[in-house]
Amino acid sequence: MRKVKLFIATSLDFYIAGPNGEIDWLLAEGDYGYGKFMETVDTTLMGYETYKLTESFGDFPYKDTRNFVFTRRTDRPQAPYVEFVSGEIAGFVKNLKEQSGKDLFLVGGGQINALLLEAGLIDEIRVFIHPILLGEGIPMIQPTHRRQSFRFVRSHAFENGLVELHYEKLPEN
Repeated sequence: MRKVKLFIATSLDFYIAGPNGEIDWLLAEGDYGYGKFMETVDTTLMGYETYKLTESFGDFPYKDTRNFVFTRRTDRPQAPYVEFVSGEIAGFVKNLKEQSGKDLFLVGGGQINALLLEAGLIDEIRVFIHPILLGEGIPMIQPTHRRQSFRFVRSHAFENGLVELHYEKLPEN
């Protein structure tokens, strides 16, 4: 079965973006294992706000993968490289996990992260903590009601102060 992998950057206070979606604080001068990670996935999952942020990059960053963008609206116009999905997200992702292929890259944001965590569908979390406090912004995960345990896999500290933490979901009792 395919895994859902959350590969995400946060501030020290666990915001993935500033209050207006700003990501200018991200350390972008290195790969930090991103290229190797992308070899393990063939599909991305993201919320609509995160998709809108990727549009600001100029060139869509996930052209070589199948891309699902979750939205509450059913009337989104077609867009290059993405398929818009509305409706029952957890069931859709569960179905994707059961299909053949490489793993699924959960790009974010905070709402979709919480929804999939609440549904027990996130199998792996790799969080890259940047050495900055934003004070406010978009949280990595919106509040959930479900407790889940993860196993620590490894950590890696980079010279510029960035720290990677890697966890895998423990089987449920």
